[in-house]
Amino acid sequence: MVYVSLDGEAGPLALGLPESVRLCLVAPWWRDTPGRTAGELQAVADEYREDIPDLDRRRDRAARALGLDPAGLPSEAAALARLVELSRGPVAAACLVVGYEGDPLHPLFAGTPS
Repeated sequence: MVYVSLDGEAGPLALGLPESVRLCLVAPWWRDTPGRTAGELQAVADEYREDIPDLDRRRDRAARALGLDPAGLPSEAAALARLVELSRGPVAAACLVVGYEGDPLHPLFAGTPS
């Protein structure tokens, strides 16, 4: 699955719908991740939980409704690490999205992994 933003960014999110659903269940704020440090990501997650205090309960309920065991979901860190891995690896090269002018859109995560 490839994400294309209105801001001219694009990149792979997941290898298939199940992986994409797991990402969205465990880290629904994934769109705010590019360029952030681990501490900044934790602040984004904390803000999200502040706005939706029962987020974990909702996540678990949604997972069960989709036939997924909530205990089998990846951690937030693992899901975000996988997102970065896909955005920087060979999958990203194979999923190059070209804009109207014929130039590739900006990657979700530029550079090399830190």
